[in-house]
Amino acid sequence: MISLTFFLATIVFLVFVLQLFSYFKRNKKSHPNLLPYPPSPPAIPIFGHLHLLKPLIHHAFRDLSDRYGPLISLRLGSARFIVVNTPSLAKEFLKNNELTFSHRKMNIAINMIAYDDATFAFAPYGEYWKFIKKLSTTELLGARTIGQFLPIRTRELQQLIQTLAKKSKAEESVNLSQALLKLSNNIISKMMLSIEASGTDNQAEETRALVREVTEIFGEFNVSDFIGIFKNFDLKSLKKRALNIHKRYDALLEKIISDRENSRRIAKLEGGYEDEEKVKDFLDILLDVSDEKDYEVNFTRNHIKSLILDYFTAATDTTALSLEWTVSELFNNPKVLKKAQEEVERVTRNERLVCEADSSNLPYIHAIIKETMRLHPPIPMLMRKGSKDCVVDGKMIPKGSLVCMNIWAMGRDEKIWENPLEFRPERFIESDIDVKGHHFELLPFGSGRRACPGMPLAMRELPTFIGALVQCFEWKMFDSDSKILGYGKKIDMDERPGLTAPRANDLICIPVARFNLDPLLQL
Repeated sequence: MISLTFFLATIVFLVFVLQLFSYFKRNKKSHPNLLPYPPSPPAIPIFGHLHLLKPLIHHAFRDLSDRYGPLISLRLGSARFIVVNTPSLAKEFLKNNELTFSHRKMNIAINMIAYDDATFAFAPYGEYWKFIKKLSTTELLGARTIGQFLPIRTRELQQLIQTLAKKSKAEESVNLSQALLKLSNNIISKMMLSIEASGTDNQAEETRALVREVTEIFGEFNVSDFIGIFKNFDLKSLKKRALNIHKRYDALLEKIISDRENSRRIAKLEGGYEDEEKVKDFLDILLDVSDEKDYEVNFTRNHIKSLILDYFTAATDTTALSLEWTVSELFNNPKVLKKAQEEVERVTRNERLVCEADSSNLPYIHAIIKETMRLHPPIPMLMRKGSKDCVVDGKMIPKGSLVCMNIWAMGRDEKIWENPLEFRPERFIESDIDVKGHHFELLPFGSGRRACPGMPLAMRELPTFIGALVQCFEWKMFDSDSKILGYGKKIDMDERPGLTAPRANDLICIPVARFNLDPLLQL
């Protein structure tokens, strides 16, 4: 009788042979039309180039491109990755061949958490995506809506400055990373769902925790996404964690939506539903869309939940990280900090707190933001999926390839930037390079159709928030051993893995008020 062990070994061997055959079939040196693929490092059957990756994948891609060129082909299991490392090549994919590369890659974690095909951020380029894009730019994140929520942004910033001022008077430390995350999350929570951070059920705190977990798990490398024989294995318990996040998020949103529907129903019965003076939050706008039956797409409850998740993750983590990296760079570069302080003082005379109306008068602050995003883009890689065969730079890019624009690597390329590792905002003062993706040297918000729709909100918030922190405080930073850094010492600038590129260690510091802040905070 054949033993179970022998039977299983035979099955595994046959699967291996089939995978090996499939691998070599896929990895012919040239396309049938004789155009070559981009150059590629030596690969291992079945696993391809998985062994060459590191936890920080954008670092690994940069190292490989340094050896094999600015356009390379990698096989990660069954998926072909095309890694792009120069602005000119990024332009080829994002502008010259934009329609071909207007799709994004879904993975197991995204499918489980973001309600499958209900997601906007990862939806294929089609009718639903176009509908939500239009809704985002005209309603959710249009200039009128953003303007209506100015009092919320102003109030939250003032509360942060008040909190830091109290810490300064008491000479107490604060976890600035958490404080900045709370700032950005409070703002988007109130804009989207009118959630108050002081709510009895602490919904704001729960959403902050969920957002950080979502960005971490979305960015984790999962071998089951790439190698078919592992598809049904829950390696690293990722599926279990994703399901747990989804259940918690769904329960939270279901309660919020149900409560809102009840309040809308009651208000309508009482005749107050059409109050034009009331500023509608995102949830009210989305429920209005859901109630309307004449739209060209079927907009369901899951679409509402998924869209809110998209905006929570996009507007919370990325904004907080940009602020965190900026404070880090300013601490490590005191001359830049001094120039920023002088600019804000010229505008405000320190008679009031800097505000959004001052933004156009803060060119150096804007240059600091660009320089921070060059070195620390909130999302270090832009990923697109090809919908058909395409030729770029004389190389064949097969249909279905996952094209990765390594914008983190582009920001540190000495062929593009002079002294690229030096934090020097002055490089942008006389440059017309912007953050809108028109110049492919700097792509913090992407480019073209799939550029981040939250850019207008971010570029209203960031100059004001950074300006206020610069105006009001110096910082005593702690090192990894919980000791205050001495004069001339620098904090570490290490990253940790994720969909975004957060600092490896939180910023723990003692804020030091630069002058008496009480008059500013009483205005």
